[in-house]
Amino acid sequence: MKLLTLLLGLVMIVEGLPYVAAPEAMQNWLKKLSEIDATHLRGMGLVAMLLGLAICFVVQKTSLF
Repeated sequence: MKLLTLLLGLVMIVEGLPYVAAPEAMQNWLKKLSEIDATHLRGMGLVAMLLGLAICFVVQKTSLF
């Protein structure tokens, strides 16, 4: 449970960092993002999830890290 809580905190830090570092750029980026087709966004989300799953698998099952 401690690892899950630490992971959640780390995700929140990484997600919030662009808003603190460059809020104007994030606003522009979010405007552009809202114009992208939902199907394309869904595909990008799926790719990101699969990449994250692959990273977790590699870290857990190998001695590379």
